[in-house]
Amino acid sequence: MTWPKLDEALSYDDVLLIPQYSDIRSRTEVSTTTDLGNGLVLRLPIIASPMDTISESAMAISLGIAGGAAIIHRYNGIEMQSRMVSLAQEVSNQKGHDPINIGGAVGISGDFIERAKTLLESGATFLCVDVAHGHHILMEEALAGLRDAIGNDVHIMAGNVATLEGINDLADWGADSVRCNIGGGSICSTRVQTGHGVPGLQTVIDCSKTDRKVTVIADGGIRNSGDMVKAFAAGADAVMCGSLLAGTDESPGKVMEDANGYRWKNYRGMASKEAQVNWRGNYSSYEGVSARVPYRGSVVKILEDLERGIRSGLSYSGARSIAEFQSVAKMLRQTSAGMGESKTHILGRQW
Repeated sequence: MTWPKLDEALSYDDVLLIPQYSDIRSRTEVSTTTDLGNGLVLRLPIIASPMDTISESAMAISLGIAGGAAIIHRYNGIEMQSRMVSLAQEVSNQKGHDPINIGGAVGISGDFIERAKTLLESGATFLCVDVAHGHHILMEEALAGLRDAIGNDVHIMAGNVATLEGINDLADWGADSVRCNIGGGSICSTRVQTGHGVPGLQTVIDCSKTDRKVTVIADGGIRNSGDMVKAFAAGADAVMCGSLLAGTDESPGKVMEDANGYRWKNYRGMASKEAQVNWRGNYSSYEGVSARVPYRGSVVKILEDLERGIRSGLSYSGARSIAEFQSVAKMLRQTSAGMGESKTHILGRQW
């Protein structure tokens, strides 16, 4: 077979944003609010991934109060998942807060319509159709079934996809927002196991070219607030995180400690052998791993630092909102030497 010239694709470390004139006197002037469409507005553009070591009630409460949202994972029974949603809304109300945004994850087969209805009745404010390869006939059928069952007034997030064709099709099938990235997560091995994927930043660049009424969720490969800012510059309206929120008080699971006093929590991909066996008693193909991550205390401090980084990032381009930032941001390629220079490098210096 004769192959055409292959395109290059960019990841987050391949680019930098060019600082520009700013008249922003205080970073408090910068708004981090994002409108994801169909009633879903977040004051903080960060969404916790629907994983069983990330998003249950405690994470939903903290993310929701901070202005973001967590998506309660679907790797449990309908009753348990709905109880997590209800508990999160109940606790946030007791703390004196208005109802918070909470997502509920559903699949694309089996009980997904019943699950969706029950989640909404329990207090979920949006749904997430959660599958590894979203550009698929079963996704098309699931979105059609959900829209028939719950109508058009509920925000539905769907994914994952890696191409402009993918986000366009999911939008046409009924999605309001789409998770964009295949295989870029820190515990995801899809690209290794299947050979398929597109680097994370390139995925956002490509998907943001859509002419549909749909918003872009950069999902995977986000390691810090700088990556978030680059994703927004490329066209993302919000980011989804897993590892950045792992190992915290609010992530599910016990804090473990070894004989040397090192404390950690488990963090695993939902396509890992461990997660599949725990969820359904066996595994088929596996496209994820399980790992230990250091115990990191409360997620609230992490969210505060990320928000500061986002505000600072937008201010470097003189932008007071994400929408304005997307219209003025300037991006350039950097060499491998530039990439090394961009990182803190004193620790490796030979004095």
